[in-house]
Amino acid sequence: MNTAATPLLDRVAGPADLKAMSNSELAALAQELRQEVVSIVSQTGGHLGSSLGVIELTVALHAVFTAPFDKLIWDVGHQCYPHKVLTGRRARMHTLRQEGGVSGFCKRAESDYDPFGAGHSSTSISAALGFATARDLGQPTGDAIAVIGDGSISAGMAYEAMNNAGHAGRRLFVILNDNEMSIAPPVGAMSRYLSRLYSETPLGRLKDIAEDFESVLPGPIREGARRARQLVTGFPGGGTLFEELGFDYIGPVNGHDMNQLLQVLRAARARASGPVLIHCCTVKGKGYRPAETAADKYHGVGKFDVVSGTQQKAKANAPSYTSVFGAALCEEAARDPRVVAITAAMPAGTGVDLMQKRFPARVFDVGIAEQHAVTFAAGLAAGGTKPFCAIYSTFLQRGYDQIVHDVALQKLPVRFAIDRAGLVGADGATHAGTFDLSYLCNLPDFVVMAPGDEAELKHMVATAAGYDEGPIAFRYPRGEGMGVDLPERGQVLEIGKGRVVREGSTLALLSLGDALASSLVAAEALEARGISVTVADARFARPFDTNLVARLMSNHAALVTVEHGSEGGFGAKVLHWLARSGWLDRGIPVRTMTLPDRFIHQASPARMYVDAGMSADDIAATALNALGVASGKFGARG
Repeated sequence: MNTAATPLLDRVAGPADLKAMSNSELAALAQELRQEVVSIVSQTGGHLGSSLGVIELTVALHAVFTAPFDKLIWDVGHQCYPHKVLTGRRARMHTLRQEGGVSGFCKRAESDYDPFGAGHSSTSISAALGFATARDLGQPTGDAIAVIGDGSISAGMAYEAMNNAGHAGRRLFVILNDNEMSIAPPVGAMSRYLSRLYSETPLGRLKDIAEDFESVLPGPIREGARRARQLVTGFPGGGTLFEELGFDYIGPVNGHDMNQLLQVLRAARARASGPVLIHCCTVKGKGYRPAETAADKYHGVGKFDVVSGTQQKAKANAPSYTSVFGAALCEEAARDPRVVAITAAMPAGTGVDLMQKRFPARVFDVGIAEQHAVTFAAGLAAGGTKPFCAIYSTFLQRGYDQIVHDVALQKLPVRFAIDRAGLVGADGATHAGTFDLSYLCNLPDFVVMAPGDEAELKHMVATAAGYDEGPIAFRYPRGEGMGVDLPERGQVLEIGKGRVVREGSTLALLSLGDALASSLVAAEALEARGISVTVADARFARPFDTNLVARLMSNHAALVTVEHGSEGGFGAKVLHWLARSGWLDRGIPVRTMTLPDRFIHQASPARMYVDAGMSADDIAATALNALGVASGKFGARG
């Protein structure tokens, strides 16, 4: 798909073809690969900057190690595009992140060259140690190599793994990809520790191969390398964190110098007997100027023009839920100095950056540390502030123990703003927010809300700001709202009170959250068949409006609940109440529509909901089935 000449890349059917290439050919191959990745992502969108930053490293790793026997594990996996091109998937890369196409992350089911699936950060070292241990127990596997970024290595799980690996003493390799940039600029003491390193004698048994790399680097890069070395080697007369954890350290290595990379990797592979950390300095977006100069280094982009770098973004018809939340949070913060915000390395993605610009002292980006973020928010709540903890649904899963023990058990008023609820599109199952209703609705004293449109979201931000009785959460989808008029100011909702959006007499649809839009479309289709439909917006999943449910059961022939979450969430709560209160004994048909008990693979969000059986047609068909009118797909007549 790349129109530029790629004579070396055309010779690569798999990593084995790199073994016969000279160092200079491998360096030239890297340049062709960089052009190829830019061309691919310009047509598909995706994670560009992170992939461009590891081009040379990817080539060098595949030239030195022998995948798939050796296990190459990319932390998160958003930087794996060059790896996929080199491992037999080049011809399919035009399907990247599309329905039925190549995944945007590593995926075991896709290729033997993806030994461990990813999507969340800081897991690679744990997985690599698992492979190394399996090898030492006699399994037919080779070396394990974890590639982890300076942002990801700030998370606690990475240090738990390094502590265990250092204690075990098994041979494995950790490549620290230090580009001083995660999704947002890295924060925290570890980032500063890495950035201030200067040149000292290398540590460990491999010190004879860690020569004075800085001396051969250009001035600006040399200074950066000196700061980086100080990160791991520490100061004269003192040990370092990685050394104390039991790792031999090599570096810093210029991650864009093929000769240096090959020298270090070959020597480390030949001589290592225990765990080794290779500190590799790279530039996110390297080699593509629009990415290098962008604030986010083109971390995640849509389709774009290769020459100018201009992204092809569709014009929005309505503001996004994220931007509505960000603006509403700013308004609440302006009214109440106790309002603070916490995010885990995603200020722009969650909309918290709007408040960060206006009230920087009250916004806290804790880095890739969701567990810490939740407990930190709990401490802020206990200290008298009004914390809004803004974390994507899929990432909040990582802080569940803290939600239970540090927030819910202590009944602390932490406000959880849960973005990317439901199915999210091209990032696929790893980033889908499908379980938050299930894992929050079962916690005592937890209030869980979901807006049916962007105006409701604004009301829920105000409701959360004014609620001090315990934890409260509101979940909302990625993408545009419904285009409704926004109120000048959000109004505080009555806790546990739903609303009727459309009155009918035969069938009741009880929707939660953004399922409201498809429920209204289904109601129109059913009305066209002569079936009068009431559509109610539950607003609250916990506590839900039992009076509203009783009214719907009393006045209609059937009830269907609709939610964009897994089984065990809102519909389950309704069913439990109906059973306890005797409503199920009265013979009124009830159906609960949830996401199916399986993972939904990447596609557009609309196509994912079709796959999940959650489209407007599916809602209408379920309703007809409940009424005994028809079964199967909508349109079939009984």
